[in-house]
Amino acid sequence: MTNRPESAGWRARWYDIIFEADTPKGKTFDVFLLFAILGSLAVIMLESVPRLNAQYRFQFRSIDWIFTAFFTVEYLLRIAVVKRKRSYIFSFYGIIDLLSILPSYLAFVFIGGQYFMVIRSLRLIRVFRVLKMMRFLGEAKVLSNALRASRAKIIVFIVTVVCIVFIMGTVMYMVEGPENGFTSIPISVYWCIVTLTTVGYGDISPVTPLGQLIASIIMIMGYGVIAVPTGIVTAEMSMAQKAESKNKVIHKDCPICERSNITEANYCNHCGNPL
Repeated sequence: MTNRPESAGWRARWYDIIFEADTPKGKTFDVFLLFAILGSLAVIMLESVPRLNAQYRFQFRSIDWIFTAFFTVEYLLRIAVVKRKRSYIFSFYGIIDLLSILPSYLAFVFIGGQYFMVIRSLRLIRVFRVLKMMRFLGEAKVLSNALRASRAKIIVFIVTVVCIVFIMGTVMYMVEGPENGFTSIPISVYWCIVTLTTVGYGDISPVTPLGQLIASIIMIMGYGVIAVPTGIVTAEMSMAQKAESKNKVIHKDCPICERSNITEANYCNHCGNPL
């Protein structure tokens, strides 16, 4: 039993528009929805600017409530057209859709609650379905597996970097001293982290020749900080991709939860919906 209404009435038509991205109307609706989400986020960000908020407060609130009304109607319409309402309400996308409209109503109870509407940005995940990017979830899984396989090496590397930062930070504190801005070991460690990661804010800098020499060494080590974990993950990804190519399985997406499943499967491995 699918989640699509069996009748050919308005529920079935709206189901095709709202939930089916393969149809022209469905794709148009999803694209319009994405632009509405972006527009809503833009209003939230502009409203947080004091000068603009003081001048256009009423306009911002009015536009925001228009978006909120649209998302509320859309959420209720999604519940109305699906056959298995509970499966949608408690699905990942169903919860995200609900959270995207709750902050507007919570603003009546909690001061500043409207700023939680940035949760709507999570709805941009639907761009994967609109742009047919669900097929790339397999590649994301390869990356996830590579990171998981290399976590021990990365942890060892991070621990080593932390030790270096504390040692070099302490050395810089003793070499430069408070008179040159290195007022404490934590401040010196902060400087060392900023320098090692090649960020270089410039708020603190060594003055003595020995301090500048140590800083130069730390800067050169910074390139290794970038290269080593990248090499570790790249090697694991290469091994994972070779293993994936040997046992490559074609995947297809579930029309309800939109997660990837192997082609041979008759039911979704995640929500149990027939494929």
